[in-house]
Amino acid sequence: MTIRRAELIGALLADLGDPRRGLPEDVFRFVSRLTPLATVDLLIQDERGRTLLTWRHDEFYGPGWHVPGGIIRFKETMAERVRACAREELGAEVATEPVPIHVLEAIRSEDTRGHHLSMLFRCRLLTPPDESLRAIADPPPAGHWRWHDRCPPDLLDEQRDYARFF
Repeated sequence: MTIRRAELIGALLADLGDPRRGLPEDVFRFVSRLTPLATVDLLIQDERGRTLLTWRHDEFYGPGWHVPGGIIRFKETMAERVRACAREELGAEVATEPVPIHVLEAIRSEDTRGHHLSMLFRCRLLTPPDESLRAIADPPPAGHWRWHDRCPPDLLDEQRDYARFF
């Protein structure tokens, strides 16, 4: 490593704070251009076999339904990220099986956030999702949830492989 690169890396590390709390957006985007991201996805189904999905609409994937999930933080366990995602995206508590039921690799043409290894975990709601986030409008606001009897046609392409679990 060159002395200049070592200095830059040292300065960056000194500026970051605790990476277990997440990275600043610009640093996260940079890291995602260099390495695959490990993510967890939550397969939550009710006694009627419906699947709980959330609406997403962002610069990376556009609009569509998706299985709730998120990127594992540094030194965070998969189970911790599953529970954090349930709280953050649904306002709910979940129980999860200890191992994923499916692993999905997605490589996209984009460089930023262009490579994910996603682990799908079967989860059970311990508390109901936040009713204020229930999707009523079509399309709903980003982050709102809805139960689905079958795979919706506007499921995000990156999660289309999950349709077999619906």
